[in-house]
Amino acid sequence: MVKGANVGLAALSEDVGSVMVSLGWSSATGEGDADVSVLLLDGDGKVRSDVDFCFYNNPVAGNGSVQLLGKTPTADGSEDRISFDLDAVPEEIDKVVVAASRYGGSRFGELDDLRLTLADSAGDGLVRFAVEEADEVSAVIFGELYRRSGEWKFRAVGQGYASGLAGLATDYGVDIDDDAAEEDAREQGEQGHEQEQGQEYAEEAPLPEPAGQPTAPARVPAQATGARADDVPAAPAQDGPAAPAKPARRPRTAKKKVTLPRTTRKSLADNESWRSARLFPVSALKSDRERETRATSVVLSVMAQVPEFGRRLTAGFGAPAGRMETFTEVTLPHGESPRRPDGVVRVERAGKLWTALVETKTNGNALKPDQVQAYMDIAARRGYEAVITLSNDVALDGSPLVDVRIDGRRKHKVALWHLSWAEVVHQAQMLIRHEGVGNAAHAWLLQELLHYLQHENSGCHGFQNMGAAWVPVRRGIDDETLCQGDARALEVIENWERLVRQVCLRLGGELGQKVLPVQRARRGSDPGARRAELADHLCEQGRLNAEIRIEGTPGVLAITADLRTGKLRTSIEVPSAEPGYPLSRVKRLIRRLAEAPADLHIETLVDGPGAGPRGTLERLRPEPADIVPKDGAQITGFRLSLFKGMGSGRGSAETGFIRSVDEAVDRFHAQVVAQVEAPAPRRSRSEEPTG
Repeated sequence: MVKGANVGLAALSEDVGSVMVSLGWSSATGEGDADVSVLLLDGDGKVRSDVDFCFYNNPVAGNGSVQLLGKTPTADGSEDRISFDLDAVPEEIDKVVVAASRYGGSRFGELDDLRLTLADSAGDGLVRFAVEEADEVSAVIFGELYRRSGEWKFRAVGQGYASGLAGLATDYGVDIDDDAAEEDAREQGEQGHEQEQGQEYAEEAPLPEPAGQPTAPARVPAQATGARADDVPAAPAQDGPAAPAKPARRPRTAKKKVTLPRTTRKSLADNESWRSARLFPVSALKSDRERETRATSVVLSVMAQVPEFGRRLTAGFGAPAGRMETFTEVTLPHGESPRRPDGVVRVERAGKLWTALVETKTNGNALKPDQVQAYMDIAARRGYEAVITLSNDVALDGSPLVDVRIDGRRKHKVALWHLSWAEVVHQAQMLIRHEGVGNAAHAWLLQELLHYLQHENSGCHGFQNMGAAWVPVRRGIDDETLCQGDARALEVIENWERLVRQVCLRLGGELGQKVLPVQRARRGSDPGARRAELADHLCEQGRLNAEIRIEGTPGVLAITADLRTGKLRTSIEVPSAEPGYPLSRVKRLIRRLAEAPADLHIETLVDGPGAGPRGTLERLRPEPADIVPKDGAQITGFRLSLFKGMGSGRGSAETGFIRSVDEAVDRFHAQVVAQVEAPAPRRSRSEEPTG
């Protein structure tokens, strides 16, 4: 679509009761990012109240009809997904505005390939809109969904706001408070009290904030005007002293929810041999079939009882926001031999049913194509909307886990979706540790679910096998017999990408931050072609490379697995923009790394060709001048690296490669990244400079 164009959704697809809107962009550095927001407007073009402003601190609006689903990696960056249950949008809402904003003085001109895509409930793309000429603005309206004669339409907007998110929000009637500073002090005092009472449930638990910041509602400083970028005149020059800056103002946030305390209560047991009673015991699990049956029942039952959790897992699959019921071991006719899918999910909204069949695998067992195909055929005949597969594996773009045949003659479309156990664990962690749920009982249910899924007997440990090609590829690299174009190298690349995505899910759930793999592919590149190129590099260099962006850290965490030497390297490049003499800057870095491991390698990055000096932290502590360039070259930053031997096995056992990667990333983040001073802190993701 082009800017200003509009289209009726019903003309594009029959499955537009629920749609998925994705906002995407790419960044050459892998660090550029923006925050998504949605405003629900009435007939006057205003929000009815602040709860119609859906953003970072209020990810669900419109009685659940709008939900921010967070970021997902793509071939050339990442994209934010938003689920819209259009049939459930309140009748008073005439228009839904989809926007994004940058923070900390950043502008959209620093990002590439700004785009919006819209897909129907079956996942088929209907609309694509590329936003252009957004160089100097910090907020952009990508598009609008609006009603006309009972039909939903989409308009491509692409309009920028120089005044940022605050100007956009106030234009649409979001209430901006002026007492942010006073409330800051009060809430921080309450936070300290809650930490002292850490053993109790936080009935007024704070909503999530970027890591390392005090927990407080998002601040959006108000601007001088809320006008659009092309309507803002240049400010006239003024003589005399500058007027004092107005205090930061913010939209009111959503009702606070319950999270579990980070520190566990002191046990009342007489000794350590006493075991806590568990809602979902794992001691009786003896076979793969028992594990699959128990895991399916456990997850589906918690989905039905904890609305936030059930909605989080199904919204991305086109499910509406409504009453959910789940079932297991359902028998459905299929020719001469009835089929029994592991589970069924049904959601009812306004008398309409959305149904998905569920096929589960645990303990690393692969999905069976014939089973999934049968469920797709059954779903199509019965008018069901989706088939959901749930296994230890992680799905990749352009590389389906199961190939199924779609009968194009059938009018009814069935979507095939995949969940990994790592994603289920991640969503449960985000809810009970960082974002909150409706009440303490729901938080406890999710905690019991987590305990079950993470237990060694459950078989739900996520991706845990580098595949049959792992050992032959390592041997081929050792004896230099692995040739470019070898299909086994491509299999290793795909499994490496799955492992990196799982590392991001696990680390993100523990930290409560966005953790995403960085893709530095050419814009519009095919995922299969990109992986084939990486497989050729593996054959040439014998190394697997990946980058992870962790929100709030000063750089990108790089992981290199050198299959020739058997070493894992984790590293980060820290910019050095502080004023002062080179030696002073080096000393400041050494002081910040006071608790870092002695074997940490530090390399000075210099402006221009050539490498700077390097050394271990143990040697540099008494002699920091050793990494000051002797030729007077300008220091641009430092590369911090840790090295570790990697496991030889293809699995996640004690000596396995997967476990060694997990341990290397965890150690590097805890002992190095967490100690490096991050850039100047910001109060929230949506903060903009005033004036």
